Amino acid sequence: MTDYLILIAGLAILFVGGDILIRGAVGVAEKLHVPPLIIGLTIVAMGTSAPELMVSLKAAHDGAGGLSIGNVIGSNLANVLLVLALPSLIAATACREPGVGRNIAVMIAITIVFMGTLADGDLDRADGIILLVLLGLFLFDQFRSALKHRRSAKRQSHDYPGELGKAPHSPPIIAAMLIGGLISLPVAADLTVRGATGIAQHWGVSEEVIGLTIVAVGTSLPELAASLLAVIRKHSSVALGNVVGSNIFNIGLIMGLTALLEPGIRVADHVVRIDMWIMLASALLIAVLAWRRAVIGKVLGTAMLLAYAVYTVLLFLT
Repeated sequence: MTDYLILIAGLAILFVGGDILIRGAVGVAEKLHVPPLIIGLTIVAMGTSAPELMVSLKAAHDGAGGLSIGNVIGSNLANVLLVLALPSLIAATACREPGVGRNIAVMIAITIVFMGTLADGDLDRADGIILLVLLGLFLFDQFRSALKHRRSAKRQSHDYPGELGKAPHSPPIIAAMLIGGLISLPVAADLTVRGATGIAQHWGVSEEVIGLTIVAVGTSLPELAASLLAVIRKHSSVALGNVVGSNIFNIGLIMGLTALLEPGIRVADHVVRIDMWIMLASALLIAVLAWRRAVIGKVLGTAMLLAYAVYTVLLFLT
């Protein structure tokens, strides 16, 4: 019971800390007049990926590399099959935002490269550098787009749809939120890893399974909250951009930095044979939805949720 309480406490602090960090980051972005889509693809995505980053780094440092890898793969799956699908039961999510197609292509490309780094059963520093370089190229492209947008708009102010609440405008409050989020997340990550590894040992399941399911869903709560409120407020571009950007950051930043700082992470055979391919399939699903300019309604959303439920159940049964 203690492990469950520790895990719940860790996930709760991750959620609150991630929310505070995102609001502070969005406050900075608004002052810089960054357009909403780019905020969703970068600032919000980076903030909502912070819990996964802290958990993965802590897990790898503690020798629980399977939890680290499972967390990233599971989070990317949850982002598509849960974070995009669940809001559709409340309001339809349109996959029609102009310009997001190139970023989806980046997401698929970095997913395939990540699969290549996993294929040999080991993540080393070279793999981490490759993933970080790809992320750097993505960020550079986003930075150029932001500058172009600011020039064309002549620095016109943009009201960011604060899907997690109103972004702060006071510099002291922004600074306090950024500092508070950055302090709380490492503490929460430690609690989450301790609780998750304890549960895995108690039930006799692998760290990968716990990472792919319980921890992945828990660390994806910020993305879920962001997408739910974005769709309700009819800002589906933020919901879609948040998921795409978060998946890119999960691989490029989290796995890249983790492999760089804690090299030699072993990759489970099950991950290579099955899980990483399902991760690719979920990335391709986003591409198809965007290409067809589809709308995720209740029927498609329910089908995606059922697929995620079946995958989760099979993980514990096999």
